[in-house]
Amino acid sequence: MKLKLIPLLLAVVGSSAILFGGWFAYHSVAMESPLNQALNGTPGVESSEAKIGNKVVFNVKLNPQAQLSEIVHEIEKRAADISGDREVQIHVDSNSSSELEAWWSRALFDVAQAMETSRYASIPVSLEEKAGLVQGLKVESQMDEKNVYVKLTQGEYAKFVILPRTPAKMGVWPNE
Repeated sequence: MKLKLIPLLLAVVGSSAILFGGWFAYHSVAMESPLNQALNGTPGVESSEAKIGNKVVFNVKLNPQAQLSEIVHEIEKRAADISGDREVQIHVDSNSSSELEAWWSRALFDVAQAMETSRYASIPVSLEEKAGLVQGLKVESQMDEKNVYVKLTQGEYAKFVILPRTPAKMGVWPNE
């Protein structure tokens, strides 16, 4: 029995197109779209885009009135069903200014030192002290069991920062 090459190739190509097309449609319509629609309805979110692959990556654009910790909790709640054991990453885009970026660069050393020594209570104090040096700068900070959230606003500009808390390793030996 001799197989004809052209019909065989057409069958393989057609089957592959149906298989991968169905997978792509399911991925886009059933998984990513509902996440994006839900997040776009969250107060403070201007736009969001979820990309599901080896990692679940959320790109969110926030307005200055956004409450960062609430949005992160909403993202984690929505992503829990589809992420499985995949890592969830959140990238925050906001309307920052060069003045806010420069101020954050100067304040970052004190924040990094507080994070490294687990003295989280000194973060709001340090940021408030430095905020007095820039007219109209408002600083908000919050903390939960996973992250420290910092929101800087100055007029129409805002900068959002998520600083992950990594717990100290417990053990008998220092290198454990």
